[in-house]
Amino acid sequence: MRYIITIVSLLAGLQLAAQKKADDVTGVWLTNGKDPAKIQIFRSADKYFGKIAWLKSPDENGRPKVDSKNPDESKRNQPIMGLLILQGFKFNGSDEWEDGKIYDPESGKTYSCYMSLKDNNTLKVRGYIGVSLLGRSETWTRSAL
Repeated sequence: MRYIITIVSLLAGLQLAAQKKADDVTGVWLTNGKDPAKIQIFRSADKYFGKIAWLKSPDENGRPKVDSKNPDESKRNQPIMGLLILQGFKFNGSDEWEDGKIYDPESGKTYSCYMSLKDNNTLKVRGYIGVSLLGRSETWTRSAL
């Protein structure tokens, strides 16, 4: 009986450790480029999502920036701040979050995407069309909101 309890305890500990590793991507990340943003990545059920939580330049012509390039005309007046740009990522059990989508509000295009942690404070985000060879990578750094 003691043997069974030990095995169950070990398995529960491994499951908690795997969940902790999966959640390592959650938090606020600073993008790079000419107009940086902070993306808040969060978990919902077993998938990961990210929304714009801060913009270096949140206004345009004295008004909040809107998603003017969205292919859905009914969404072109929604604010960029709070916009969901990362959707549906699944942790692969190793070191990547995959099978997600990333939306680029600057172009209005959505790309396939995967993410991987280089270390606890550095996130590689790769958006691509079709195969990951045809894409672009960015490195984001962990940040406070």
